[in-house]
This record gives sequence, C-alpha cells and structure tokens, in this order.
Amino acid sequence: MAAAPPVSGPRRNSIRQLLDKALDLTIAPGYTAAGYRLRGLSWEDAIAGGFVRGGVALVTGASSGLGQATCEGLAVAGARVHMLVRNRERGERAREQIVERLGERGVRPELRLELCDLAEPRSIREFASRFTERERELTVLVNNAGVLPPERVRTKEGFELTFATNVVGPFLLTNLLLPALRRGAPSRVVTVTSGGMYAAGLDVDDLQLERRDYAGTRFYAHTKRVQVALTELWAERERGHGIAFFAMHPGWADTPGLARSLPRFHRLLKPALRDAHQGADTIVWLATVAKPPGDSGELWQDRRVRPKHRLPRTREGAAERERLWSELSRLVESPGPEPGAPGK
Repeated sequence: MAAAPPVSGPRRNSIRQLLDKALDLTIAPGYTAAGYRLRGLSWEDAIAGGFVRGGVALVTGASSGLGQATCEGLAVAGARVHMLVRNRERGERAREQIVERLGERGVRPELRLELCDLAEPRSIREFASRFTERERELTVLVNNAGVLPPERVRTKEGFELTFATNVVGPFLLTNLLLPALRRGAPSRVVTVTSGGMYAAGLDVDDLQLERRDYAGTRFYAHTKRVQVALTELWAERERGHGIAFFAMHPGWADTPGLARSLPRFHRLLKPALRDAHQGADTIVWLATVAKPPGDSGELWQDRRVRPKHRLPRTREGAAERERLWSELSRLVESPGPEPGAPGK
C-alpha cells in the first residue's frame, strides 16, 4: 500500500488556520500548552526577528515568569534590555539565571537591572527621569508587571493596589517614556493583558471599583479591560509618530505569579499550563518581527489578532475611552504629552 503523500506547505498552513479558528472559538483549549503546540508555534521562531537588534528594550515585572522569559528572548534578539523590578535581590537572581542559560548557547546578553515600584507614581517619575537621562531612545517597552492581591490593599498614595500596579503604573510610565519612544521610532509598546478581561466591561464611573466588595479576579479582570482600552487610545493619540501599540494575551502560563495569586486554579490546571516561554512567545514576537500583520491598537494572542470583546455587554465607546483617559490623567496629575505633540 502506497504511503500517503506529505502535506504541502499551503495545505499545512490551511490546516493550521482551521485549527487556530477552532481553538479561538472554543477559547479555553487555545490558552493551554496544547493550544500553543497545535498552532505550530515555537520559541525559536518567536525570537528570530531582527527589528529590535541594536535597540533598547524595557520590560516591567522582569524578575520572574513572563517578564523574565521576555527579557531572555529580547536579549537573544539583540536588544539591550533593561529589567524593571521592585525587588533587587529577585531581579539579580533572574538576571543571573538568564546570563547562565544564554551563556550555554554562547550568547552574552546585555541586561541592566532597574528598580521601580509601579504601584507608586513618585517611584515611576523618579525612574523615568533617571532612565531618559541615560537612554535617549527607546525601541520597545513591555508593560508586563501585574498583581492580584487576596484582599483590598491601599498604596501609600491611596490607590487600590491592583488598579495602581496594573493601570496607573503602565499609564504613567508609558506617557513619561513617549518622548523616548518617539525618538526611537519606529518603536513598539506591548501591554500584557489577560483573558479574564473578556468578562469585564469598562466602568469609568468607578475605576477602582470602590463601590463593590473586593473580589480579586473581578478587580484584576477590570484592570485588564482598562489596559486594552488604553492600547486603543495610545494608538489613536500617537498615530503618525512611529509608535505601534499592542495588547496581548499570553494564554494560561505556569508562572510564580499565577501560583501565588490563584493557587487552586494553578493546581488543577498545572498539567495543561504553558511554560513561561510559551506564554511570552507573542510578546517577544510582537517586539521583534519585522512588521506585525495587524494595526496598532489591536489585541493579540498566539501571533494573531483576536477580538477585544466576546460579550456585547463589555463593549465601550470612544467617548468612554476618552473619559477614561481624562480620569487617569486627573488621578496621576500627569497626562503626558498632548496628542500629536513632538517629542523633545
């Protein structure tokens, strides 16, 4: 009996597109390690692009998990990587682990540790000032840091901690670094969101959900919805300045943050979870590929543009997004450069 002919390139791509569509429609299976493999993705392909080579990258939440894997990928791709962390000891350990792993491959990464508490606007302003004194241009910014505390916690400046870290931090940091991103153009900003945002609508009237009893996953999901809306706003306001803005969902990845924040979910789903590199795949791909096949402001998962909403009740309009910008600007008292204003 004759052997079946090998599957040709075009046919293989067609099969993968059908698999991808099926995984996207079923949602949860596509977030697993199996979904990553079925889509035919690989870490080596993710870091193959040359866009960031010779450029400067800044990654928040770089001491473990997706942030650490992202730093490794960007370093392999040839970037000078600044690892933004809150805890110096954990950051040093992460940097040493990357250096050791890449040293075995003959790669000598350029990694610099940066200290900043993204829950504290004062710390962010101080860091941004230090950073832009040393680095005039920025090629890639990855807003990855995030928290999901077990109870409602207030920061020194009075913000709810989840909101402060996941929303105020990236909003203020990105705005303060816009001049450097403009000088480094073409440049990119990648913000790491979560599939939980599909269940959350944008509540501009109660951004910190102060009128509700605290529920960690619900508060976290709301901040992730805000991040997607901000990505659209940045894309609109910075059109013509050479900065592309992307939100991305990493799937379900086995990271210290997940184990700490959602221990039961982590324990039950552990066999199906992606490793940190699989979760960081699309972050690194968006940061390094020559030209992403999609527009600025889109949401990505596993290297494809995905819907920003799956439920009609979560949709917001342009007016709500502008109110979001105004309210966040008021809260941090630093709206950043005006839309279209030239970098200095």
